[in-house]
Amino acid sequence: MQDTGTGSTGSTAQPSRRTVLAATAGVTAALAAAGPAHAAAPDDSRLRALISRMTLEEKVGQLFVMRVYGHSATAPDQADIDANLKEIGVRTAAELVAKYRVGGIIYFTWAHNTRDPHQIAELSNGIQRASLELPRGLPVLISTDQEHGIVARVGEPATLFPGAMAVGAGGSRSDARTLGRISGAELRAMGIRQDYSPVADVNVNPANPVIGVRSFGADPRAVAALVAAEVAGYQGSGVAATAKHFPGHGDTNVDSHTGFPTITHSRELWEKLDAPPFRAAIAAGIDSIMTAHLMVPALDDSGDPATLSRPILTGILRERLGYDGVVVTDSLGMEGVRTKYGDARVPVLALKAGVDQLLNPPDLDLAWNAVLTAVRGGELTEARLDESILRVLRLKSRLGLFRSPYVSHGGVDRTVGTRAHRAAAGRIAERTTTLLVNEGRLLPLSRRRYPKVLVVGADPASPSGTTGPPTGVLAGALGELGFTTTALPTGTAPSAATVAKAVAAAREADAVVAATYNVTAGSAQKTLVEQLVATGRPVVAVAIRNPYDVARLPSVRACLAAYSWTDVELRAAARVIAGRVRPRGKLPVPVQRADDPEQVLYPVGYGLSY
Repeated sequence: MQDTGTGSTGSTAQPSRRTVLAATAGVTAALAAAGPAHAAAPDDSRLRALISRMTLEEKVGQLFVMRVYGHSATAPDQADIDANLKEIGVRTAAELVAKYRVGGIIYFTWAHNTRDPHQIAELSNGIQRASLELPRGLPVLISTDQEHGIVARVGEPATLFPGAMAVGAGGSRSDARTLGRISGAELRAMGIRQDYSPVADVNVNPANPVIGVRSFGADPRAVAALVAAEVAGYQGSGVAATAKHFPGHGDTNVDSHTGFPTITHSRELWEKLDAPPFRAAIAAGIDSIMTAHLMVPALDDSGDPATLSRPILTGILRERLGYDGVVVTDSLGMEGVRTKYGDARVPVLALKAGVDQLLNPPDLDLAWNAVLTAVRGGELTEARLDESILRVLRLKSRLGLFRSPYVSHGGVDRTVGTRAHRAAAGRIAERTTTLLVNEGRLLPLSRRRYPKVLVVGADPASPSGTTGPPTGVLAGALGELGFTTTALPTGTAPSAATVAKAVAAAREADAVVAATYNVTAGSAQKTLVEQLVATGRPVVAVAIRNPYDVARLPSVRACLAAYSWTDVELRAAARVIAGRVRPRGKLPVPVQRADDPEQVLYPVGYGLSY
């Protein structure tokens, strides 16, 4: 069948039995024992036999997980062909697999890989077909970052859940497990078998620019429990979970995408604060762990990032913590790993440190040839490559990729974005919304006393494929609950004219709901809220990202933390505001005073209800 990428439900994404058998004949023959034993996970001897027949070039390729532009493996749009030629030197995903024999491909929204579930299934099948039809072809491990909350690559109509800090506010291991189980089932139905989630970082730094609400919270024991639960959910659905970012990215004010962070924790503090979630993930049987592009002098004083540190990845992760699963780097295009060494040295040093999968190098040809040259020159041994390839093939086998590499449109229809899945996400979200201020019992908001509600605030672009914008979603949800609503987006940095317009609109309303986004001391958002309060209308602030906004908004009569601006969390916040459900979330991080950050305003575990 042609890989058209149309997403038609009338066709099937799964090739004919004859095509599958022809494409996988070499692999299944190598894996099969007497009788139907190939239906079970093959033992290492069979996998080693596969490895022994691979060329050195094929071995090098198995270590790379690469991006590729386009919605189709063979017929992407011209703009995506042009982007592939410019960045990778190939036209399509099929050509990428053929030229470099990559072991994995990562999907991104911005690479146009994830338009809709049926298209994703077609793309996945096209990639598998392209690889399996090659001589000694192997299935491809397709991955993505589906953390939920503020980081998600597959959007509506797939089911989207609250992010990690919201789940931390809910505090339910059962909910974390359900999230992993449902999300894993949906990803698998689309051909995605490895998810770079959950985040195992313990976020103890409110100024952390890259983790924040992507973390379950600031309590290492609570984070560890939720990480283990989510891992169990994902892997119970046949998708490899990935704990990240080892050895811990929760206490930094530098974004490793754009800089080189340093974690100053002592070895003792690292053991108490950063290590527990990774220990829990390993105990839960985690399939893969992602490295962090940051320096931890207490663990390795060489000045190297953890991704390139043998003392950290082999000495601590492998030997001390006893982990023998797949280790994947964070993206090799990030500045944190490129600061000290050039792009040709990074993949070689990562392998020497103990990495198995090299994720998304900025220049694949340079990185691929650097590893090849390192083996031919004796810096890396072929046996070292074989160790990592064996781990990768074990994982592919455990995920069923040798037995069943393809997915079907019927499976997408039965699994992705079902009513039951979406209802489960909504129920989980309701348990996460956190009420921090409720003066005079303003909430739940009475429709009789406050029938006309103005919704103002920030409308940040969402990467998660939800409908948005946040003010519109909140206004729509409150409208469905019986209020007469008006949405007035004011942005993250409203001008004086915008503030004046919002104030004028507030005077025509009975109450105001203000969506805030990471309010700072001199923020125009703070000015907006203060001027809204000065109108005499009751103001309900909804922090749609970090929960720390409440410390900058002392004048509001009510304040909620939603932890993200995705639809599922905003609709849950609306139901809480309207009193359809009572707030149950508890802060998973402390909120410090704005005027004295050494003092805690609201501790971990704080949360009001009614």
